[in-house]
Amino acid sequence: MHWSVPLQAEAARISTTDPVSQALVAGLLVGVFVLLTLEAAHRLVVVLGAVAVLWLITYFTPYHLLSFEQTAAALDLNVLVLLAGMMAVVGVLKTTGIFEWAVARLLGRAGGRPVVVLGLVAWFTALTSAFLDNVTTVVFMTPMAIGLARQLKLAPAAVLMPMVMASNIGGTATLIGDPPNIMIGSGAGLSFIDFVENLTPPLLVMMFWLVFYSERYYRRDLAAAGGAGAPEIVVPALTDPKLARWMMAIGAGVLIGFLTHHLTHMPAAVPATIGAAAALIVQDRLYVRRRRPSAAERVHGVLAVTERDIEWPTLAFFGFLFIIVGAGVETGLIGTMASALQDGISAGAAAFGLSPTATLFFAALIICWVSGVMSALIDNIPFVAVAIPVVAQLAGGMTGDSEVLWWALSLGACLGGNATPIGASANVTTVGMAEREGARISFRAFARFGGVVAFGTLVISSAWLALFVFAGKATADWSALGIAAILAASRAAFGARKPS
Repeated sequence: MHWSVPLQAEAARISTTDPVSQALVAGLLVGVFVLLTLEAAHRLVVVLGAVAVLWLITYFTPYHLLSFEQTAAALDLNVLVLLAGMMAVVGVLKTTGIFEWAVARLLGRAGGRPVVVLGLVAWFTALTSAFLDNVTTVVFMTPMAIGLARQLKLAPAAVLMPMVMASNIGGTATLIGDPPNIMIGSGAGLSFIDFVENLTPPLLVMMFWLVFYSERYYRRDLAAAGGAGAPEIVVPALTDPKLARWMMAIGAGVLIGFLTHHLTHMPAAVPATIGAAAALIVQDRLYVRRRRPSAAERVHGVLAVTERDIEWPTLAFFGFLFIIVGAGVETGLIGTMASALQDGISAGAAAFGLSPTATLFFAALIICWVSGVMSALIDNIPFVAVAIPVVAQLAGGMTGDSEVLWWALSLGACLGGNATPIGASANVTTVGMAEREGARISFRAFARFGGVVAFGTLVISSAWLALFVFAGKATADWSALGIAAILAASRAAFGARKPS
């Protein structure tokens, strides 16, 4: 009898999976999305309030959505620690003056022309995101993009929005570029080269389209900045060359840690944390040797980075958002949606009497678009975790090259997140860092631009998937590469068209 209370307590820590519990979590997710869209309160207050309601329901009603004890499993510590570590590295790097130096060099290469700057930033971000993860890339790129925009007297959003879209597009190209790809690669047995060979061709087309659309969308801002005349470009000297050299070595070590994930199996947070520790230690030692500060001054020097440059509100927002989505996983809501996807594909194929090849394309199309929509509304990581066994089961029963289903999942999950500021970790990070720098991007402003980008890239993905299924992988890839080559030749022949 004395075991009754502990057993009841243990039962209270288990989420209920009935339809009412799932509906309550769905209501919370919709409520969070609506409040963020309306900007009724700061995004941190919105998710904090949602978690408070979630726990009130859990502990004071029969519906146990997610207990406090379960939050440890819901929190993605890899993402949180990775972000904190890279923010600390960037914070130390900023003290060397390297961002001001890089901004001036990039401005010089662009001839001070805003439209060229936009394209250079987008392409550089996409390329970097393919080899670093996209979150790390935007942590480095956001300060540079804001600096470029201010030098050109350009609205920061005109550089930041194409930049963050490019980070998600470029990150889709490789196994390590976006967290969902790491999960998909592990679940499907796909290698780094598999991702590069299959996804690079359509993503090149998407990048050309993104730059073109960005130039049209921000044409008035670009024209106004360009009309002001090219700014006088003076490349400043580094304020701390010795620390900058140390940071280059530390950054190279962190990059090696990211690139050797398949050998070491280290989560990305591990090299980021090691890099942050090394950066803070080196900065502290150099500071002590040069200034010989008092104990209080020395403490202040370290705290300046951790307090000023680590985006604690952004990390807290991520944490509370993970808790809400974790409730969706634990109550079975996300599993229910994934099962409905599987049933819908089977029913659709039967209803239309589709051939095996057409059924494969139908399945790929549904997976791509459902993943895209879901990634726009919630973080794509938990959805992909649930979708992987569903896709594996579908792939086992399909005729033809069922590997296309994995590419559909990757494209949908990674690109759909461009639609909203909460759809991808890179989006949340960019918006948070920009806000701290006084360059606020509202939910609606992000969604107006990002929604079109997400839709356009998913349409391009659908066309590539159709070619992959009906004409074969080689035809799909060569067609995409051909279109990309034509677009590149057009840009080279006519140059970046002056916005009007």
